[in-house]
Amino acid sequence: MLKTLRNLAIQALIFFAIFQALSFLRETSMLSTDTQLSSTNKLLFTQVPTLMGETISLNSQGKNTVLYFFAPWCQVCHASIGNLQALYEKNEQLDVIAIVLDYSSIDEVMSFTKQHQLTFPIALGNEKIKQAFSITGYPSYYVIGEENSIIGKSLGYSSELGLYLRSL
Repeated sequence: MLKTLRNLAIQALIFFAIFQALSFLRETSMLSTDTQLSSTNKLLFTQVPTLMGETISLNSQGKNTVLYFFAPWCQVCHASIGNLQALYEKNEQLDVIAIVLDYSSIDEVMSFTKQHQLTFPIALGNEKIKQAFSITGYPSYYVIGEENSIIGKSLGYSSELGLYLRSL
């Protein structure tokens, strides 16, 4: 019995190490942490249209901000967006902005938003934003600190706890 538990622990450790290595490799294409959002590196987006017909800035407004890049057809996005909504509802000290990319129509985005009962702003992204933030897969997350620099990032599914820990 002890030998079986030890073997399971070793297998879990190996799985965890492989998972971490793959996550690291996936995220190498993303912008690095400490990247400053500014006009000099073309990461200053202040007038992005939203689903509600307004405009929004993708920069920090004095508190940490999660930028969540998604596509309505992405199944992992469907699975993880609820975690983002829960994080938003429970943390007033945190801003959340979802940026939709690679969508075919506003109706498709509206349907996704209604299906998941999202209450945070949904920005209508474009190819320029996608390229500027080096988005290669969905969902992709960046956490922007109060000083407008990237303090966290992730690609793929993230739990509510994972999102919260990255946003600290």
